[in-house]
Order: sequence, then C-alpha cells, then structure tokens
Amino acid sequence: MSSPIDEPSGEDARPARGKDLAQYGVCAFLALLGAAVIVDGLGIPHITSSTDPVGPRAVPVLLGALLLLVAVLYAVDVARGGHGEPEAGEDVDLSQAVDWRTVVLLICAFVANAVLIERLGWVISGALLFWGTAFALGNRHHVRNLLIAATLSLTTFYAFAIGLGVNLPAGVLQGIL
Repeated sequence: MSSPIDEPSGEDARPARGKDLAQYGVCAFLALLGAAVIVDGLGIPHITSSTDPVGPRAVPVLLGALLLLVAVLYAVDVARGGHGEPEAGEDVDLSQAVDWRTVVLLICAFVANAVLIERLGWVISGALLFWGTAFALGNRHHVRNLLIAATLSLTTFYAFAIGLGVNLPAGVLQGIL
C-alpha cells in the first residue's frame, strides 16, 4: 500500500483549466480533417441507381460530420478540464532523454530503402531495411538478422506478387525472381 504522498489527488493530477493548448490543437486538426473530408465528399458526383439510392457521397459526408462532432465534443471536454490518463502498462521512462542515435539510424534505414528500392529492387532494399531496423534497435546478431531480413523481404515480395497481384520492383534481380 502506498502512502498518500506518493499518489497525487484528483485535483493535483488535472492540468490547469483551459491551459492545455496541445489538446486544442488535436481538436483543430480533427475539425480541419472533418471539413476536408466533407468538401472532398461533396465533390463526388451524385449518382444514384435502383441498387444504390444513397450514392457515393453519403459516407464521406457522414464521416466528415462525425469528425466535426468529435472535434467539438473534445473541445468542450478539454474546456471543462478533461484530460487523457496515462496508460498504466506503458513502460516508457519519460524522464530519459531521446536516444537520437537510434532515431537517426532508423531514419537512415528508411531513406536508404526509399532511394534504393527502384535500383536494387524490393528484395535487396527490403532486406537492408529490415536488417538496418534490427541493428538500429540494438540487435547485434548480424548474420542471423540478415538471414531473417532476406526471408522477410522474399516472403513479402512473393506475398504481394502472388497473393495480391501487386508487383514490387525486382531491380537487379529482374528475371531471377
């Protein structure tokens, strides 16, 4: 059992009323997204048939209206002092600094994949992406990771080609795969 000093009271845990601008930013984003969905939905031609009396406009306009409604309800909740509770199972220590080395290595792996995918093909660039991601996240079993990365990239290549009918770039392996 913890002492009352360890646990903040309900009043102490709440941020100052109406001061959390980040939450209002989320409200504004939801409102802008809702408005964009409505405008885009209204641009769809109104075509109806005997099998579809509603037409294709209804779903985007309804979703946009629901986004606007959620934005307004969320803004009212934030104005009344509502806030999200931190997840109890979260294991991230927010007092630690950002590990910029890991972030930069992950960005490099994704950029390398984007640059090399057309030249080398998905199998090679995907394997480099999977291997680079494992390396960036701290796994130092290089040979095993390379084998797993090659297996993952080949599996996804054939899953897209055979299962979905989507041809990923073969690059230098054109004619071999």
